[in-house]
Amino acid sequence: MSIKLVGKVAIVTGGAMGIGFGIAKRFAEAGAKVLIADIDARQAQFAADNLSNLSDYVIAMQVDIAEEDAGKKIIAKCIEKFNAIDILVNNAGIFPQVPMLEMAPDLFDKVYRINLLGLAFTAKAAALKMIELGKGGKIINIASIDAFHPSMIGLAAYDASKGGVVMFTKSLALELGKHGINVNAIAPGTIQTEGTSKPLEGSNLTKEQMEKIMDDFTKRIPLGRMGTPDDIAKVAVFLASSYSDYITGETIIVDGGILLS
Repeated sequence: MSIKLVGKVAIVTGGAMGIGFGIAKRFAEAGAKVLIADIDARQAQFAADNLSNLSDYVIAMQVDIAEEDAGKKIIAKCIEKFNAIDILVNNAGIFPQVPMLEMAPDLFDKVYRINLLGLAFTAKAAALKMIELGKGGKIINIASIDAFHPSMIGLAAYDASKGGVVMFTKSLALELGKHGINVNAIAPGTIQTEGTSKPLEGSNLTKEQMEKIMDDFTKRIPLGRMGTPDDIAKVAVFLASSYSDYITGETIIVDGGILLS
């Protein structure tokens, strides 16, 4: 069965590259109108232009998800351009690698403001508009397998924020069910993106050391490979579609089986 999103309007935060771009691409292929919201204005527009061969209805906007009114700005832009909002994918996030014993409070706070606070209040803004429009909707939060098991030293702030995303997803699903709004999450494992090909922000590792860590990690994956953005995007399309209408408050782990090891 081919999943179609024709007539739907979707927002993807952090959609300029990586997992976010993979999701935006699949949404466009499925027929949705897509707003790519990203802190990098140039890359966001480049991403939208790249998808112009799939859809005439992909637009870009620059926004810092850590700003207090970012969610309101995103929803306002979506309504201005498409006069609707059916799907929100909260994908924007950061993952600096700093051991907790070396962590500065402002960096910990930055991780939380983007990965959890920004996500939560963008979801709030989307939910309020979905309720006003009266058609229900789908909210999809991108969590991480690190919400369930730490993958390496140095990601304490990231791991804690993603654990928060999983529980926030459950709580918001409970609150919004009566409005016909499904809230679910995806927990990716290690995904090959522009970010995973270089040392993490704050890390003292060289590129060669990072590659060694990734090689060792890959050997532990039962399916024998790292994931791709499209592995996550296909699950996002399912959760955005009517095929997931009776699923809410869940987190789908997409990790090639690494948590089994």
